[in-house]
Amino acid sequence: MEERILNQEADLNELSFEQSLRPQNLKQYIGQDKVKDNLQVFIEAARMREETLDHVLLYGPPGLGKTTLAVIIANEMGVNVRTTSGPAIERPGDLAAILSALEPGDVLFIDEIHRLPRTVEEVLYPAMEDFCLDIVIGKGPSARSVRIDLPPFTLVGATTRAGSLSAPLRDRFGVLSRLEYYTVEQLQQIVVRTAEIMETEMDSQAASELARRSRGTPRIANRLLRRVRDFAQVRGDGTITTELADYALELMQVDRLGLDHIDHKLLKGIMEKYRGGPVGLETIAATIGEEAHTIEDVYEPYLLQIGFLQRTPRGRMVTDLVYRHFNLEVPAK
Repeated sequence: MEERILNQEADLNELSFEQSLRPQNLKQYIGQDKVKDNLQVFIEAARMREETLDHVLLYGPPGLGKTTLAVIIANEMGVNVRTTSGPAIERPGDLAAILSALEPGDVLFIDEIHRLPRTVEEVLYPAMEDFCLDIVIGKGPSARSVRIDLPPFTLVGATTRAGSLSAPLRDRFGVLSRLEYYTVEQLQQIVVRTAEIMETEMDSQAASELARRSRGTPRIANRLLRRVRDFAQVRGDGTITTELADYALELMQVDRLGLDHIDHKLLKGIMEKYRGGPVGLETIAATIGEEAHTIEDVYEPYLLQIGFLQRTPRGRMVTDLVYRHFNLEVPAK
């Protein structure tokens, strides 16, 4: 019992720490300038008209700040935010309970919205369009439909797979914003800001090195910073220098492009066992012992972005850049 309480306290401390790193308004939010500028206009217009903000869909690879933006939207509108996820809403009644508990103007954030069950999604349509719920009571000939009015609210949906959303659901969002990978300069600003919050000294070159190895993703940048800070405290004097950052990242198996041992297994598996491809996703997953959807959602987007991987009708292929990265001879075509 005592151990469980301690674990719960540790989880709450971790969550509190993560939230302390997140910006609270659009001015503090680094990167995604086009998305940020557009949201600023839409929020300002909604406030001037004293209306709720139109429903917002945020999509893009994981770790780019979709959850943070949802909280910022609520803060900028001066309302509360309620958070849930697609897999957590199993039945229409679950969604009805969440929606009926909202206050006027609240933001409802649904992460992984593409994983909503179809029956739940159909209940969401009138809620988004007309701010009402159509509930069927009873079964068979005695069944009847009851309409429940809801307070005006803003739905913010987040997904890593915009293509998996049904067209009726996607069309009900008034604001669609794609989040892009961050530049090294933007990630360096994020790393420096996080280090200041954590009261950790770090030289600028170390911050730049961390940014280069963060796969264009703030979540990874902050995670690497926290682990390198551990090395600085245990193996150094608490200051993150360039030499210590290189040493720590090498031990964590994060190379100069931010590729970790799973990326290496994936790329080398295609090169060594399938002569560079093409090879199917399920075959790759079985070869390296990872779930296919994990490869597709977590690892592939960045490898495609930097030109290390290609998708073809016959499967995945590595490019010549991969052979050069591992100092191997590019095979003859």
